[in-house]
Parts: sequence; structure tokens; C-alpha cells
Amino acid sequence: MKQLTILLLFISITSFGQKYITKTGQTDFEASVKAFEPVEATNNSTTAIINIETGEVAALLFIAAFDFKVALMQEHFNENYMSSDKYPKATFKGKITNFDVNEVSDIPKDFDLKGTLTIKGIPKEIQAIATLSFKKDSLIVKTAFDVAPSNFDIKIPSIVEEKISENIHISINYALKKK
Repeated sequence: MKQLTILLLFISITSFGQKYITKTGQTDFEASVKAFEPVEATNNSTTAIINIETGEVAALLFIAAFDFKVALMQEHFNENYMSSDKYPKATFKGKITNFDVNEVSDIPKDFDLKGTLTIKGIPKEIQAIATLSFKKDSLIVKTAFDVAPSNFDIKIPSIVEEKISENIHISINYALKKK
């Protein structure tokens, strides 16, 4: 099932052209409010692909793969907030605009990234700056953006709403290899 989902996500990126891919991309989120326990997690199994001829990007991650330092926080995240049994994955499909791989070197360069982030089955348009560089045989992609839980029908109970930020900071750090 996982392989079929990944295949369907990436089918929109043409089968022609050079691609870079990772299955071990790091996606972090942080929703902390000062004076309270940190609300943060890391997912080290994000799958992402970039077609370097077109700038098309696709990524998929499984929600339950986020790792928290506090087990109870992870349980609440999956069961109460994200309903990861019903909505097991999040996806991103977009494009690096004005992308030219010849402009990418070992010195990081910024590009505009636009696309659709889908969480809990709800798509939202995202715009961010993506920093790309080459390091050895990997294409390094870094970006960050904020999302509001309410945009994805993530309900924060009033008893803990003071402890969770109104905007969730998401950051990615992927090292993609040529396929």
C-alpha cells in the first residue's frame, strides 16, 4: 500500500528528465509556546522527489512517523489532533519556480517554492523560499514555512491551547540522490 501511494504521488512528475530522490528526508515541526514544555517532533522518513529539468517537487510523509521526546505527546498528536489512523499521510506537490539546475552549486541559492500541502485530506497553497545546493553527490534542499492548525481542521482543546502555538513551524532538510 505504501509503495502504491508513493507511486501515485510521483506519477504526476513526468517519467522523463533527471530526478533526485530521498526516502530519508528530515521534516521537523515545532509548535512551542515559551514557558511551556516544547511541542516538537521529527520525521526522518519523508520521501521526496525533484525533477531537475522542470523544477517539479513531490513529497510524502507518514504522520505516525513523527517522533516526540514525550511518548504521551506523540500519542495525543496521532490520536487526538492528527487522526493518523484515518489520515495516515501528508503530501506536498509543487514547483520550484524559475528553477535552473545550472544555478545550483556548492554555495546555497534561494528559489521560490509554490505548491499544495495536503494534511488530513485538506489541501492548502504554500509559498516558501527553498535553499538548494550540491554537496558531494547529493542535492540539498532546505525550506521552512508556517501553517495554522485550523487550516487543516486540527482542533486544539481549550485546556491546552495556551501551550500550543497558533502557527506550526515546519522545516525540511533533504539530501536527494540522483536516480
